[in-house]
Amino acid sequence: MTIPTEPIGSIPRPTELMDAVEGGTLSASELDALYEDAVRDTVARMEATGSTVISDGEQRKYHNFWTYCVHGSPNTAPDGFQIPFADGHTRRMPRLTRAPFRYERYADSYLAVAQRYATVAVKQAVISPSALSLMYPPEGLPGYSRDQFIDDLLGEHETEIRRCLERGAHKVQVDFTEGRLAMKLDPSGALLSSFIDLNNLALSRFSSEERALIGVHTCPGADRDSTHSADVDYAELLPSLFELKVGNFYIALARERDPERVLAIIAECLKPGQRVFVGVIDPIDARIETPELVRERLLRAAEFIPPSQLGSTDDCGFSPFCDDRSTSRETAFAKIAARVAGTALASAILRERL
Repeated sequence: MTIPTEPIGSIPRPTELMDAVEGGTLSASELDALYEDAVRDTVARMEATGSTVISDGEQRKYHNFWTYCVHGSPNTAPDGFQIPFADGHTRRMPRLTRAPFRYERYADSYLAVAQRYATVAVKQAVISPSALSLMYPPEGLPGYSRDQFIDDLLGEHETEIRRCLERGAHKVQVDFTEGRLAMKLDPSGALLSSFIDLNNLALSRFSSEERALIGVHTCPGADRDSTHSADVDYAELLPSLFELKVGNFYIALARERDPERVLAIIAECLKPGQRVFVGVIDPIDARIETPELVRERLLRAAEFIPPSQLGSTDDCGFSPFCDDRSTSRETAFAKIAARVAGTALASAILRERL
């Protein structure tokens, strides 16, 4: 019995790269060289942790994991949907100002760079249609209905996932951090239901074999050591989450106050053919987990989830927004190494129990 382990995505960018981006004085070619160095170093250091599945650490994603694909779009404004975090700071999405909705870039371009340096499998994270749907203004747009926008959005999302699969991504992970947030914004559940329906419209475009290589990540957010929806009861999200037509679920768990209760809910919702990667690493806790702690978290999870359907992961990315300096690269890689080692310890114990 070997429990698979995968990262979620972002790794803090090198200080030199963040300084250069914020300074705005380097040429495009100079910046590109720094991005390339960041990817090369990230891949090498992630492989050095013993990981057999890695990512590029989202080093080249422009600004953040949420709007990388539309950054720089000429038909957007910066005053879109606002995401409030518990410590009082906010993040904003761009707002669509006119038709049409189009991606500026697809995530397979990041995958291609990582694959140049990687010697192990590489997964790729993409943003969900439900997150990007928040770009459409509530008052609508003249000559561009919401239905037209949704058609364009689904087409772009499908294209992105297909390009990643065709390039050989180990998995394509759809980031759905807005799932838990939806219940905070609308406790009736209507917003969450609309998000699930929209994402399933996109997922229905893929075959069952393709959906086995697609997963969904949910968490309460992680930015500057704060969250946006940790106060929302997982019981309000998880039954709907497991209705998504994917084969893999990446669920933040390490930071939960009552993980056993969450695991019991997961056990009730889990369907045959689905795998749950439970979070065993808390990215916004400065303390570095030990392999033994990771082992115990996984063994506890195995009491609720069949080991054949269990995996391990990090709760969230370590730096989903590229200007987040709250966690160092050294801390992130040390935590990943603990996840890998602890997962191996748990796997060995579970093998002995068979």
